[in-house]
Amino acid sequence: MSTSARLILVVCAALLSACASRPPPAPVAVKPKPVFNYATQNFSPAAEDVLFRALGLVGTPYRWGGNTPDSGFDCSGLIGFVYRDAAGISLPRTTRELIVMRAQDVREDALQTGDLLFFATGGGSQVSHAGIYVGEGRFVHAPQTGGTVKLDTLSKAYWQNAYLSAKRVLPSEHLARNP
Repeated sequence: MSTSARLILVVCAALLSACASRPPPAPVAVKPKPVFNYATQNFSPAAEDVLFRALGLVGTPYRWGGNTPDSGFDCSGLIGFVYRDAAGISLPRTTRELIVMRAQDVREDALQTGDLLFFATGGGSQVSHAGIYVGEGRFVHAPQTGGTVKLDTLSKAYWQNAYLSAKRVLPSEHLARNP
């Protein structure tokens, strides 16, 4: 049997077996998740600037000790740069200094755009990582050597297990209100 005849036979067999299979299951109705629309939110200029500045740095290379887009960022360098550049706020340099600074503590269920998130990525209760909450359960951070600044989600088991606390740096009148 020639190669082309074998190919035709295989195609015909595949088509016949597809026709003999069960029809696909009926679609299940799923309630759509509300879509977050930044255009309809009541953003203060400071919260909006922090949000867009942080998101604009996604993809910047990670660099331990880095604190500028040109040199790269570590997590606290990213936070310091965003707040200094977007809101004119100077923050402590390290995650250990950030977590103990005098600022309002925030419950996880009350997070607002612009809040700082703290994590113990090595286990235990000692802070080792931080990020900027941008809303909808997401945050921007500079996670690791060899990586880049990224947008991540708090719902991942890794971040839920490592989550320690949050602080509000922007005064309440400067916060973006999330639904």
